Amino acid sequence: MFSKILIANRGEIALRILRACKELGISTVAVHSTADANAMHVRLADESVCIGPPAARDSYLNIPQLLAACEITGADAVHPGYGFLSENARFAEILEAHNIVFIGPTSEHIRIMGDKIQAKQTARDLGIPVVPGSDGAVRPEDDAHAIAAEIGYPVLVKAAAGGGGRGMKVAKTAADLDGALANARAEAKAAFGDDALYMEKYLGKPRHIEIQVLGDGKGNAIHLGERDCSLQRRHQKVLEEAPSPCLNVEQRNQIGEIVANAMRKLKYRGVGTVEFLYENGEFYFIEMNTRLQVEHPVTEMITGIDLVNEQIRIAAGGSLDLRQEDVKFEGHAIECRINAEDPRTFMPSPGTITYYHPPGGLGVRVDSGVYQGYKIPPYYDSLIGKLIVHGRNRVECLMRLRRCLDEFVVDEIKSTIPLFRDLVENQDIANGQYDIHWLEQYLANTSES
Repeated sequence: MFSKILIANRGEIALRILRACKELGISTVAVHSTADANAMHVRLADESVCIGPPAARDSYLNIPQLLAACEITGADAVHPGYGFLSENARFAEILEAHNIVFIGPTSEHIRIMGDKIQAKQTARDLGIPVVPGSDGAVRPEDDAHAIAAEIGYPVLVKAAAGGGGRGMKVAKTAADLDGALANARAEAKAAFGDDALYMEKYLGKPRHIEIQVLGDGKGNAIHLGERDCSLQRRHQKVLEEAPSPCLNVEQRNQIGEIVANAMRKLKYRGVGTVEFLYENGEFYFIEMNTRLQVEHPVTEMITGIDLVNEQIRIAAGGSLDLRQEDVKFEGHAIECRINAEDPRTFMPSPGTITYYHPPGGLGVRVDSGVYQGYKIPPYYDSLIGKLIVHGRNRVECLMRLRRCLDEFVVDEIKSTIPLFRDLVENQDIANGQYDIHWLEQYLANTSES
């Protein structure tokens, strides 16, 4: 097992990793920018190192500074959390070259799944169903109209190196295609430095279903069920739940085993999430995230399996102790991402939290790095924390969530708590009848009224 882990992240995920390390008896190193000097994970870590000014490129994305922090403190492993460098294959390679373990997949698997075109081909080769689309990148000299016509309109133009909804445009008809390609190419170049695009069939009212996987890199892998992440705004997840209200046991087992078998063939190491669009009983692969997900707590709540603990143990060379038949799904869990944003306009609302009261009680978990008097900086994402609730069934879970949202107090900044209070009262949400477009339509309708 590792003697000291450097946590190359900030906020609630850094604190989440720190807690797992402490329970395993592993010393921790927190890195931070000057803006995060008073962060909770910095206060609780065994050691801390300032790695630069507030801008992420000068601190949390600064590989030489992170490497220096490892060498100064003697850390023998790095946990990247999610975001920042968590899916940076070059970072993993540099750490390995300095005999520091990257707690995550191999750099090869990060690279394969980080390129959406290669990821789609790999998924197809591994027996995972994929969305109909172009065989590879759609180059400027290609006959894009012929490719789109073969796929069938509407088509979705996507950045090959994309993420977070950037570099994605919909062409409903042939007349829209040239504009969609030009806009997506420019956006992809600006956001990722890579203007490679591909096209795939645009599904009308799909759900976003993702399968959590766990492998040991030795050919053993299991799935831990699915999460439904269909409530999204601008391709960003807002609320997640497990299990999905739209799948039955047979569907869950079938797609779960397809994915787990693919991970066995790949000899995948660590945790990962294979994401699908689901419509009319069919699953279509869209991407794989080779890291811990923001919404991993809902899986932990229904399985009782500590994913961060498993990540660390496997990265240290351990084998997968769990068999598929050992995984039991109990009850229902929902996570709300509480952001420091205006609940209507979604404009960021950084500032000082003058009063903070998180909810509690049976089946309630709040993953957050904030505290009363904490100043939310304007330089990073606006996540205050994640409210996760668990119940014996979905009805009980929703009732518990409603109660928790009424208890949750974050003053004097704006937050998205009022939005979630509205959502839990909506009949479509209560019935589990929503798709990836539902939330944006709901927000558009409520803004007009």
